Amino acid sequence: MKKLCLPVLSLFLIICLSPLLLKAQDDDFIRQPPRRVILTKHTRSDSDPQQVHISLVGKDHMRVSWVTDSKHGKSVVEYGKAPGKYNGEATGEDTSYKYFFYSSGKIHHVTIGPLEPATIYYYRCGGSEQEFSFKTPPQKLPLEFAVAGDLGQTEWTNSTLEHIGSIDYDVLLLPGDLSYADTHQPLWDSFGRIVEPYASKRPWMVTEGNHEIESFPIIYPTGFKAYNARWRMPYQESGSTSNLYYSFEVAGTHVIMLGSYVEFDAESDQYRWLQADLAKIDRKKTPWVVVLLHAPWYNTNTAHQGEGESMRQAMEELLYNARVDVVFAGHVHAYERFTRIYNNEADPCGPVYVTIGDGGNREGLALTFEEPASPLSLYREPSFGHGRLRIVNETHAFWGWHRNNDSNSVVKDQFWLESLSSSKTCLESVNQKEKTTSSSVNDEL
Repeated sequence: MKKLCLPVLSLFLIICLSPLLLKAQDDDFIRQPPRRVILTKHTRSDSDPQQVHISLVGKDHMRVSWVTDSKHGKSVVEYGKAPGKYNGEATGEDTSYKYFFYSSGKIHHVTIGPLEPATIYYYRCGGSEQEFSFKTPPQKLPLEFAVAGDLGQTEWTNSTLEHIGSIDYDVLLLPGDLSYADTHQPLWDSFGRIVEPYASKRPWMVTEGNHEIESFPIIYPTGFKAYNARWRMPYQESGSTSNLYYSFEVAGTHVIMLGSYVEFDAESDQYRWLQADLAKIDRKKTPWVVVLLHAPWYNTNTAHQGEGESMRQAMEELLYNARVDVVFAGHVHAYERFTRIYNNEADPCGPVYVTIGDGGNREGLALTFEEPASPLSLYREPSFGHGRLRIVNETHAFWGWHRNNDSNSVVKDQFWLESLSSSKTCLESVNQKEKTTSSSVNDEL
């Protein structure tokens, strides 16, 4: 009986583990399975700040956000350019929320500034003795973004964050799915603690994913209660009426964060906001335009097929006519880079589309891609990792995807990207279309 059981057991293990042992086409890398969720405990006093993170507000201000268990904590930030010497002070506001039987701590948001570019500032929150520091982005290019989607809080998340933090960067962009709390609110607190060593040092600019929705019929019908309370972004400064979509500018780059789970048709507030936001961009002053959203518009992985299609049909033309340079998405737990595309065809004036939903989620990798591969898809691989977009100057940027292999960060996909603002052909075609449209309107009048 034992002799029979062993072969059967071996066969069972081979069948179960074979998808996890698929090898990459270009080397002998063995894909790793998902790892356990890490619950980061609260080890500070109730009055001490925890879950500290920062985000950009306007061209020279920063929002500092944190949580205290004590309801008596002050929403005050002291800051300066030398350790322990604070010649600046700002007062902000606080909020809190309840979700069924869970009550959040006191969530503080304080905007500080004006701040000097490319400068290290030291700060403390709420009068606490603990000091933090951050570096402001540069005023001019070059500029480097770290990009990581579907982050979660697993052992892979820790590895990804260590890789991101090991090399200097200016701003982190996260296209949705932060904590994977999925209504279990203490996971939001745990996530805040796991990212604090990184998010307190560099601005983190995020948009929501499906795991942030957390809606519940009748009681919480609109969702995003925890996300909006904890991760406040500069939506008002960009003319948006919702924290779920906004834009900001930094060092010659206009970044647009779209909401995949908010109304986006031509009659929606988000569509009208996007239309107005794109119209304000001056490509002579901001030669680069980058867009982030959660559900990818282009995807050859078998996971989440078609989930971004209705949004693509509604908004793609707006991005194309504005000559957006690159669109980052998450949701699919794998990496994929496409050529420049418009309306499902290669187009030299369309954005480059990149899926990077492989930050460290608890659900594992999306291992299966459609075959044969689409000629539009230039590189695809189901591995954990993160990306770096270094905008070198007004015309060129360098993209690299760093595969996450335990202690090593291996660059497996990289290419040079030329800004569409430097393409006379693409800009002239837009100008000609605008003139034709304007002439047609005048004729009708």
